[in-house]
Amino acid sequence: MSEVLILPGLFGSGEGHWQQHWLQDQPGSRYVAQEDWDHPTLDSWLPRLEEALEEAGEAYLVAHSLGCLLAARLAGRSAARRVKGALLVAPCDLPATENLHAGHIAFGGMPTAPLPFPSIVVGSMNDAYMTVDRLTLFGRLWKAETRNIGLAGHINIASGFGRWRTGYRLLDALKMRAGNRRRSVFARPALAM
Repeated sequence: MSEVLILPGLFGSGEGHWQQHWLQDQPGSRYVAQEDWDHPTLDSWLPRLEEALEEAGEAYLVAHSLGCLLAARLAGRSAARRVKGALLVAPCDLPATENLHAGHIAFGGMPTAPLPFPSIVVGSMNDAYMTVDRLTLFGRLWKAETRNIGLAGHINIASGFGRWRTGYRLLDALKMRAGNRRRSVFARPALAM
């Protein structure tokens, strides 16, 4: 069974957050801890993720908010080959996030490269951290399947998301998609008659 790496966003995922429940409910899940949850920098967060992937061998990523941008930063890096798939929940838009939390984040610009692994981006119509138009745009840029789950805010505790069972089903769908993709990549070509 492949490991699942949990990637929280700014300020981490505190007690009661669906990512914390995930650690209890999903065997093989592991939290990727960062040194500074309150002042994230890409230069410190990305190496931590790459180390966790190296330790895991291969893994699925389950990211929230700024953790989604961290996962998207793997595009073009050798560690991306270790990612079997990514569930990117409520990605944040850096300009909006920097406006809401001035001086907290040093993550550069928004990642725009296509993701080299199967991905599902989940967002909502009323997320203060990313408008639905931007959600659609980045889903398209990242070549990810995009799911808008309606009026769900930032898909966190404040918007009523504690134990989020729909997330488990989304990861199962991603795993199935990744498995089908892997089988088609390694399928033998038909012999010519």
